[in-house]
Amino acid sequence: MSRPSWEEYFMDIARLVASRSTCLRRQVGAVLVKDKNILATGYNGTPKGIAHCDTRGCLRDKHKVPSGQRHELCLGLHAEQNAIVQAAKHGTNISGSTLYCTHAPCVICAKMLINSGIETIVYLDGYPDELAAALLEESGLQVHCFQPETKE
Repeated sequence: MSRPSWEEYFMDIARLVASRSTCLRRQVGAVLVKDKNILATGYNGTPKGIAHCDTRGCLRDKHKVPSGQRHELCLGLHAEQNAIVQAAKHGTNISGSTLYCTHAPCVICAKMLINSGIETIVYLDGYPDELAAALLEESGLQVHCFQPETKE
């Protein structure tokens, strides 16, 4: 039996976290990790006490908003935002941590991740936001696409 690498392990957890999402467009999961310990998790969805999009419908679909644009026209928070909020709610310092996320961050999340002191972002799938990529590159954060190890 082979054990997954730490990166595979945390990315698998991010995928599982994403399964809690009620977003009709894209299920995203995020895991904040420091020293191989999980600090917080988050998935995209509506704020606490607000009807979920899978029951009320998607505001972005109703307004025909393309992916990667007009983030304010959404009732949900992104997975990265919810992970940061959960850490703050429980008084957990995330400075110096790594974010494992099923998708690359949008520009709003990128700005939050930069200012929260996260040092590394590992993502599984891309996201159509050139400004986010440019800000992350300029910030000096380490960002890379997850590549599963090949078993021989």
